[in-house]
Amino acid sequence: MFFRLLQAVLSALLFSTAASYAAQKQLAIGGPTSQPIGHYGFCQRLPAECRSNAKDYRLVLTRGMLLQISGINRRVNESVRPRNDIDVYGRDEWWALPSDVGDCEDYALLKRQLLHQAGIPLSSLLIGVVRQKNGDGHAVLVVRTTRGNLVLDNLTDKIRPWDEVPYRWLKVQAPEHSGKWRTVNLVDLDPATASLSE
Repeated sequence: MFFRLLQAVLSALLFSTAASYAAQKQLAIGGPTSQPIGHYGFCQRLPAECRSNAKDYRLVLTRGMLLQISGINRRVNESVRPRNDIDVYGRDEWWALPSDVGDCEDYALLKRQLLHQAGIPLSSLLIGVVRQKNGDGHAVLVVRTTRGNLVLDNLTDKIRPWDEVPYRWLKVQAPEHSGKWRTVNLVDLDPATASLSE
């Protein structure tokens, strides 16, 4: 009984937070740009992960879907221990699906895989490369929804709109092809065209 009540409260909080995303600006995809070297190597080893996507799709955000996204984000953050590529693989910029250890892009790759297995199209699941305030590069997963772009980050369990993360955006995967990358532009999200359904 307590668990169901807690789940209902959490669902309501997540859903009301998601409703506020409509006022956010949309993280728009710009022109072609260079592929991160680590992602290039990942695509060479696993070409099925870097293919053309059938459709440019933005996920219709529901309470259930937001709970599922939040659960996967938290589960990956808790199950993977942070370790850099040099320590794990003996080389820098080695992108891989982690088992129990990995760095930021490995977290993003695993979240992308699990969310895709849960039914979310790959064109809605884009890895983004950002610059942290201290100058370090960082990778996150962007979930493109009808209510704006949500960021899943291994540094926090909180799911945030793209413009509420403390980073400078550099590039994201192309929605139409998981092996290509694009710059980031800004456009206004029209609340009249956004839909949040059950």
